[in-house]
Amino acid sequence: MKQLTKAEEEVMIVLWELQKCNVASIIEKLPEPKPAYNTVSTIVRILESKGFVDHEQVGKGYLYFSLVKKSDYSNQSINKLVDGYFQGSFKSMVSFFMKKNDMSLSELESVLNEIKKEKP
Repeated sequence: MKQLTKAEEEVMIVLWELQKCNVASIIEKLPEPKPAYNTVSTIVRILESKGFVDHEQVGKGYLYFSLVKKSDYSNQSINKLVDGYFQGSFKSMVSFFMKKNDMSLSELESVLNEIKKEKP
């Protein structure tokens, strides 16, 4: 799966939230300052060429929708982060975030309990 630029990720976040929408709806959800219509339209076409987005024609316009699940992209992004900055060690990543974000032991235990619930 290809990596997305910041602008592409912003558009994908909106598409994941709205599920199916036109360019105007994407712009409406983006933070200020709002990008130009042509800018967002170009980003959506790039996302289509990368295989992240597809569209369906409705009248004279198009509705866009994601072809990639948010969870799949998030998983790939986290793995890239761990590989690139923590030599593939999730333990090193957790340790880093605990130290840098002043995470308490009780917060870490809470996270571990959530993980235990998720794993069969």
